[in-house]
Amino acid sequence: MLRKAFSTTIPVLLGYLAIGIAFGLLLKDAGYPWWLAPVMSALVYAGALQYLAIGLLSANASLWEAALLALVVNARHMVYGLSLLERYGHAGWRKPYLIFALTDETYALATATEAPAGSDRIGFYATISLLNHSYWVAGSAIGAVAGSLLPFDMQGLDFALTALFIVLVVEQLRNSVSKLPFLIAGLCGVGAYLAVGPKDMLLVGIAGSVLLLLLAQKGVARDLPR
Repeated sequence: MLRKAFSTTIPVLLGYLAIGIAFGLLLKDAGYPWWLAPVMSALVYAGALQYLAIGLLSANASLWEAALLALVVNARHMVYGLSLLERYGHAGWRKPYLIFALTDETYALATATEAPAGSDRIGFYATISLLNHSYWVAGSAIGAVAGSLLPFDMQGLDFALTALFIVLVVEQLRNSVSKLPFLIAGLCGVGAYLAVGPKDMLLVGIAGSVLLLLLAQKGVARDLPR
């Protein structure tokens, strides 16, 4: 099971090491101690939000500002959780960690990968979650330590997280039978960008995508023979 879980997470390993290193470098460049990067990655574990947190910390943002931004940026995880109610329904004592470790990349793997036959299904998904978590912590630590020892040009590093999302979307697109969710998400993303601009498009795009997907699902179910 561990071998299968590791082979499944190799794309995330490569991506998390890269964007974790970038996060560690940026945090160290902002003037914070190297150890804060792995500690934040272990306890917060939210890639996009951690990148934003560097700016919040530097700007001395209030706790309420940080909390509101965290809610907006990570609101999509509520949708992730709802879609995994059945899969994680009998996780028992492992459920709190599975909820905590449900990143975009882990969700992509959990929904696209079946556990090996005869194995502990929840244990398989928990192993995937733990491996991905360890990759992110390791990448952050490597980047922060490297930033303490060597000079780096930071230009363009903040694009690393976006690059990983693109890779995961392409992989899911190739493995999915229906392309409709991707088409809807793309159209809603463009529509949200045009309607509210890049600053507020994430939540609007996600809400629109979920609504249209629910409507499309109801339409398919209505047309099925009874």
